[in-house]
Amino acid sequence: MFLHEILGEKGLLSQAISGFTPREAQQKMADAIDQTLKLDAQLIVEAGTGTGKTFGYLVPIFLSEKKTIISTGTKNLQDQLFFKDIPVIKKILSFPVNVVLLKGRANYVCKQRLLRNVEDGRFISPQVVTELHKVNEWAAITTIGDISELTTVPEDSTIWREVTSTADNCLGQDCPFYKDCFVVKARQAAMAADIVIVNHHLFFADMALQEDGFGELLPGADAIIFDEAHHLPEIASQFFSTTLTGRQLLELARDTEAEVLLSANDMRDIIEQTDKLQAATHEIRIAMGLEIRRALWPETMPQSLEMSIQYIKHVLQTLEEILKIAAVRSKGLENCWRRTLQIIERFNLLTGKTPEDTVHWFETYAQSFTLQLTPIIVADYFKQYIEEKKRAWIFTSATLSVKNNFQLFVDSLGLHNALQLQLKSPFDYQKQSLLYVPRGLPDTHSQHYTDALVDAAISVLEITQGKAFLLFTSYKAMEYAHKQLKDRIDFPLLLQGTMPKKELIDQFKAYGNAVLLGTSSFWYGVDVRGDALSCVMIDKLPFAAPEDPILKARIQMLRKQGIDPFQAYQLPSAVLMLKQGAGRLIRDINDRGVLMICDPRLVGSRYGEAFLQSLPDMSRTRDLNKVREFFEVKQEAKV
Repeated sequence: MFLHEILGEKGLLSQAISGFTPREAQQKMADAIDQTLKLDAQLIVEAGTGTGKTFGYLVPIFLSEKKTIISTGTKNLQDQLFFKDIPVIKKILSFPVNVVLLKGRANYVCKQRLLRNVEDGRFISPQVVTELHKVNEWAAITTIGDISELTTVPEDSTIWREVTSTADNCLGQDCPFYKDCFVVKARQAAMAADIVIVNHHLFFADMALQEDGFGELLPGADAIIFDEAHHLPEIASQFFSTTLTGRQLLELARDTEAEVLLSANDMRDIIEQTDKLQAATHEIRIAMGLEIRRALWPETMPQSLEMSIQYIKHVLQTLEEILKIAAVRSKGLENCWRRTLQIIERFNLLTGKTPEDTVHWFETYAQSFTLQLTPIIVADYFKQYIEEKKRAWIFTSATLSVKNNFQLFVDSLGLHNALQLQLKSPFDYQKQSLLYVPRGLPDTHSQHYTDALVDAAISVLEITQGKAFLLFTSYKAMEYAHKQLKDRIDFPLLLQGTMPKKELIDQFKAYGNAVLLGTSSFWYGVDVRGDALSCVMIDKLPFAAPEDPILKARIQMLRKQGIDPFQAYQLPSAVLMLKQGAGRLIRDINDRGVLMICDPRLVGSRYGEAFLQSLPDMSRTRDLNKVREFFEVKQEAKV
């Protein structure tokens, strides 16, 4: 069967999907991917919104009959592929293709940890105890152990981290439940599948840590497709890093205590050390400063921090010595001993001298912290990996280029041998959209900027009758704007963080006239079609925070190489982020709306043109009356 027989006019997709329109760009994408699969080559495809990129790669994958891993950046796309798009292809082709959706181990209940917590009876909170019993009852009847099945326990409940496993605390083949383990069953199903759907985090976990058993799956794949590939550079950077968190120290202490109570109740000196470890973990958090921040690891350490580090080293060493003796009592205690050895090694590395070409930094939260060593450049690591075995590698997204140039993405991942294809969106942005940059807003650094932005936004919201996303570059600005808006507009007001993301989007759609305020996670992976979203407002051009330690290190590296870091890295990165945010507006051929970018630098700076050239070809205005006229035309069209 040929591609045009499926994707072309009067093709199988036209017959199977009501309203399906054959698209030239989609067919070009499918042709390019078909050739890439045959040649085991590398391909980068920027497919504009509305191209139909999922069918553009699914059809050639099915026809190639190659074992394929599809990696996505968001759960929404995973679900769309597995529950919606792939069933359509399977139906029209009548191919016996086995497709599996594989998640990370934190998505599956761990029978061993569940049983231990039920027997311990150590939870004090009535709510947590109730949720534990709900999990226990469900675990007895579930066949796959996917925690998303149990909707009566909130997804952010603290019980989930107690009844799921991590690479650290998993007992592996020593676990008494190994043969019935839900993670093992999920892996086995994936290994037998023709197409496996994962997310980027799970994919890179294999590359960097060889964890989650995914290493058994990757070598057998003939093709790898990254959808939402714009996330890859940041995720790759995370997974090629060495990391230790305060939470990992506390979990070691708590898991060890639980194992002692089960198998070595006479060795109370272990409990004494786990209590000390928990106290020391809280003390080092305080020694890092009370503020919540990301910063470079200090070359000259404050005395309080140095003392806290030495004390943790002492406690960990003492704990390891006692656990080595206790390890023979149970597999659980043996696992805690091995974890302690690993954490000692990592803690010493992360509190020692900074290796070359590495960013040594830390981040503090209200109750915890992260220590991290991050490679300044991950391209060499990634390039080495993809060249180890001959297979097809395909990278696609709606936002990979800056001014029609893929250089930033190519350099970030070392994809200099990849073929490149850029496909424009089929949407008529001149008719469907309007770019509005309000006049009179102060400099973005002014203390009154967000107040002025809210005033400008209200003027537009009165015209659109709500139906808007207000996207911010910081939580502080978002929360301040929310306080200013809540008593000044009559439309339903939704705020990121007040409920899970999916619930917020569902409520936004259900209201039909809501205003939703969000930060970075709402700039991508959100698909609201129709009249409910008629305006996307962006507060500032999304430049990364200049105090970010990783950004600082990359800027310094580029300067040493004689390269302008603003033009080569900071500006292109911000352009790609703006394209993502702007892409929330027009999601369908029938959508119409206004993109409101409040930042005066878009039209008043020397670099503003770089942003404008990378946005869709929208009509532009600075006149609020033109916005009003645009929506009057929209209402007339509806009538």
